[in-house]
Amino acid sequence: QVQLVESGGGLVQAGGSLRLSCADSGFTLDYYTIAWFRQAPGKEREGVACVSSSEGSTRYSDSVKGRFTISRDNAKNTVYLQMNNLKPEDTAIYACAADTETVQAMCLIGPYDYWGQGTQVTVST
Repeated sequence: QVQLVESGGGLVQAGGSLRLSCADSGFTLDYYTIAWFRQAPGKEREGVACVSSSEGSTRYSDSVKGRFTISRDNAKNTVYLQMNNLKPEDTAIYACAADTETVQAMCLIGPYDYWGQGTQVTVST
């Protein structure tokens, strides 16, 4: 069974950077579309970045485009979310999700069968 584990969250000042990691120690993630979602208190969950399994095509939400980069290292069975120029409105719990059947055009929405537990990102002013 796929078990996703996120790491790399924390507290950072506005303008700073963080890199989140999403890994699975059991199953290879090569064949999965992987997405990063975030949810802030009182707000709906938002897909911010995704990468396809086949071509490695990426998509980003308008709110993070140009600041966040998703990438995958299949040798390490890990997907990363590099977050630069962070803003207070980026504060949220970030979780990664995986699925083999999510089409690339819908990868910021889903559906996704497998989810990590999430990691907190807090951006201070």
